[in-house]
Amino acid sequence: MHGSVGAGEDEQKPYFFLSYAHTPKSDPKDKDPNLWVQRFFRDLCAHVMQLTPLPAGSAGFMDQQMQPGEGWQERLSEALAYCKVFVPLYSPRYFLSEQCGREWFAFSSRAAAQNSRNSHNNSNPVTGVVPALWVPVPTRQLPQPAERLQFNHATFGEEYADEGFYGLIKLNYLRDQYERAVYRLAKRIVNVAQQSRLEPGDPHQDYAKVPSAFGPTGGPTREMEVSVLACSRSALPTGRSPDCYGAEPLDWNPYHPASSRPLADHTVDVVRNLNYTVHLSDFEAEPQRLLASGPPAPGLLLLDRWALDARRRRELVDQLCATRRPWISVLVPGNLGDDETRAHNEELTQQTDSALSRRADENDGHRTPGAGLPSLEAFSKAIPGAVKAAVRHYEANAPTYPPPGSGGPMPRVLPGGIGYGARDPGGRGQSTDQDKNYGDKAEGSSDD
Repeated sequence: MHGSVGAGEDEQKPYFFLSYAHTPKSDPKDKDPNLWVQRFFRDLCAHVMQLTPLPAGSAGFMDQQMQPGEGWQERLSEALAYCKVFVPLYSPRYFLSEQCGREWFAFSSRAAAQNSRNSHNNSNPVTGVVPALWVPVPTRQLPQPAERLQFNHATFGEEYADEGFYGLIKLNYLRDQYERAVYRLAKRIVNVAQQSRLEPGDPHQDYAKVPSAFGPTGGPTREMEVSVLACSRSALPTGRSPDCYGAEPLDWNPYHPASSRPLADHTVDVVRNLNYTVHLSDFEAEPQRLLASGPPAPGLLLLDRWALDARRRRELVDQLCATRRPWISVLVPGNLGDDETRAHNEELTQQTDSALSRRADENDGHRTPGAGLPSLEAFSKAIPGAVKAAVRHYEANAPTYPPPGSGGPMPRVLPGGIGYGARDPGGRGQSTDQDKNYGDKAEGSSDD
């Protein structure tokens, strides 16, 4: 099961969440290799308790065992929904862990939602993430969510930046440096908690469906197109107020006033938290980015239902759907908290369904219902599924590039096994010395 160190009525609302990758035992008889992480966690909790008026047992959360047990996912979701600061414990193993990637994404989604709700934080968006080094990790091995933090670990001490907490805690002569680094990390956690003041997330989210923030490892850089087809304040349909719009289509904010940030910026944040490099564009200004004949990259189209009032925009959607482009997922907001949208909802839904009618099923490309996603929370939850569908279709349709060259002759069956013997004019194989060697090896293998 999972749990936090300590107990009490605030046990499910930890101050910080320690996310770390478990180290497996080399031998079943060995001591638990994660005991050092537990000791570090206890030291960190002790400092946080001294720096805050927290009640006993509420400083931090750390899972004690990875074996699934009753209530494990629910307890983890609650801790991620209520903690004020997320502390990822970097190590080479950490960024290979799907579990750790899920924890990172679940927490970062809270920060992305809060940044969209609070306009005063737009210039300095909150993350609530304070990374710590267990073992130093080269920058080139960091996924994008970690690389974007640009955290200077040397501020906790040069020895810490070189060795990480594991090196400091294991080497006796670095004991003082360890104590100093843990204390400085605790101070940083408290400062970030006080500055960020993150609102709680959803403690009942389906943790099994949370994607990893790290994505697949070892592959090329992943790219995602995010394009917006929306109105601007200078070109609005009759009866549409400008409250949800700005000077450019990319300023469109359909969930106003609950959100004070453009939907495109919020979407980019969420997609980046899935470890993608994002290119953001205005579909009307740069239609070629989505209308290319082949799939240059998977993509998302954010569609303003009100924008379909203009013939030019309807034509762009027609072009998108006229040729099968399933690697482009379509996301449709539909804020029923907007009086104008609610009043015209039936008309807007019919117009959207008509425009996207050629997307009859998932094989034609992912799309959300024409009635739209009713809230920013619903929209945010729909993004990972839309991204996953776009990538799946992209991988199925993207062109392949075999290596240059003829590739040599195809192997064929010879009397002595599989080889590359020359054919005689009659079409029968004539084995060469090389063929005999292949046959000998095959026979030897079978005898073994």
